[in-house]
Amino acid sequence: MRDVLQTEELEVPEGITIEIKSRVIKVTGPRGTLTKNVRHVDMDIRVLKTKKSSKVTLAVWQGGRKHVACLRTIRSLINNMVIGVTKGFLYKMRAVYAHFPINAIIQDNGNAIEIRNFLGEKTVRHVKMLGGVNISESKAQKDELILEGNDIENVSQSAASIQGACRVRNKDIRKFLDGIYVSDRTTITQE
Repeated sequence: MRDVLQTEELEVPEGITIEIKSRVIKVTGPRGTLTKNVRHVDMDIRVLKTKKSSKVTLAVWQGGRKHVACLRTIRSLINNMVIGVTKGFLYKMRAVYAHFPINAIIQDNGNAIEIRNFLGEKTVRHVKMLGGVNISESKAQKDELILEGNDIENVSQSAASIQGACRVRNKDIRKFLDGIYVSDRTTITQE
């Protein structure tokens, strides 16, 4: 069953400008600028500006079930960009080990990490952070890493790359629980 018209709306907070030109979304805020290309999704995206506020309207005409589902996806995407340029995203990761202490060394001024002594292995694992993501060691907690950035996709993918580099192979993963895991997902500036 196709719907004639389905719409979603998103209020834009003060101090943030959203520009949309041929389905390329550019969000500018106090922390910087994020750009996202959504040309692969066929929908109307408009910014409606009034004297007091502005809002983004998304519309799908004659859309099937999967096509209408894209509305909420793009709305969430824009909302995450707005949160990114206002508060920023912060992921905390903890090194978990039973016997061999995992040694995480931050390199390139927080743009890369080197993981040594994982399960006592001699191999050195290198993980580069994606654009705009900075990694640092926690001052308060031992064996904790902090990833910060404006783009939630880059921050979460960098965290996943670190976790994926520490996968246990050829052993019972119920017993060998060593690794570096995400312990907390939050924003950089707290209310």
